[in-house]
Amino acid sequence: MAVISVIIPAYNAENTIKDTINSVLQQTFSDLELIVINDGSTDTTLEIISHSPDPRIQVFSYPNSGASTSRNRGFAQASGEYIAFLDADDLWTPDKLEAQLTALKTHPQADIAYSWSDCIDESSRFLRRGGHITINGDGLPKLLMMDILENGSNPLIRRQALIEVGGFDESLPAGQDWDFYLRLAVKHSFVTVPRSQVLYRISANSLSANVFKLETGCLRVLDRAYRQAPESLQHLKPYSLGNLYKYLTFKALEGNPKRLKAIAALRFLSQAIRYDPVLLRKKVIFKVLFKVFVIALLPPAQAGTFITKMKGLANPITLLGYVHLDAV
Repeated sequence: MAVISVIIPAYNAENTIKDTINSVLQQTFSDLELIVINDGSTDTTLEIISHSPDPRIQVFSYPNSGASTSRNRGFAQASGEYIAFLDADDLWTPDKLEAQLTALKTHPQADIAYSWSDCIDESSRFLRRGGHITINGDGLPKLLMMDILENGSNPLIRRQALIEVGGFDESLPAGQDWDFYLRLAVKHSFVTVPRSQVLYRISANSLSANVFKLETGCLRVLDRAYRQAPESLQHLKPYSLGNLYKYLTFKALEGNPKRLKAIAALRFLSQAIRYDPVLLRKKVIFKVLFKVFVIALLPPAQAGTFITKMKGLANPITLLGYVHLDAV
């Protein structure tokens, strides 16, 4: 029986799955099993997985059902005392599992260890750093404000804690990771490994790129979380909604320019200002509006070229710097 079970849900991941699997097999902590759930792939994903001779890999194939169902199916097959999930396009640094396991053993009161994340592009090149936010102990207040863990490839979780929360909600269209972490945070403590060990891939086809589904899913997540949260945390909800809409504004403008997403960015920005009127006095508003109008007025190819030339003026990433956690 392996100490750690790593679960990878994979759907049409032929371009990334080999590197993702290698980032697990090359971990400095080697007493692990790797469970790959082939979620009805129609490309060469299954063939690539099957070519790996490592005996630690187990492959299970099912009809396509989505990442949350695949993660739950993977956990049903897992035997490890600790569980880690990894999306089929993300990567880990070689010391990720060892550092998180050490953190949990050093802090026996904690049931979830997580690391900092950075973002990479479709060619695995560095894009931007993540939030690099630390939680040691009660994670619920900060997790209500935003998804501190940032992606589904991050934490190492004690098996019993995962059993108690009941896995991932398969009914959500998006925000499943955040929902899962919030439910964990109700009764379980966190410990942070303050190093960038998770490389989260940003691609045009990722679920987080669909800002409309993301908005719907995250609003459902927050609604449920606040209905169950104690009265002492209810004052955080406007900050949570403001943070969400700042993030959605940024996501709508990230990647290839699309007019529909630019229009969505305007709506998201208006909601962000509604919950945080101070934004109106910040220079980032002009960067957001500048990029929106460039995308809305120019054909996509011209908009992309112009934005690249005017990168400093059209980069709304500083919007993420106005995410509030200080109300906790």
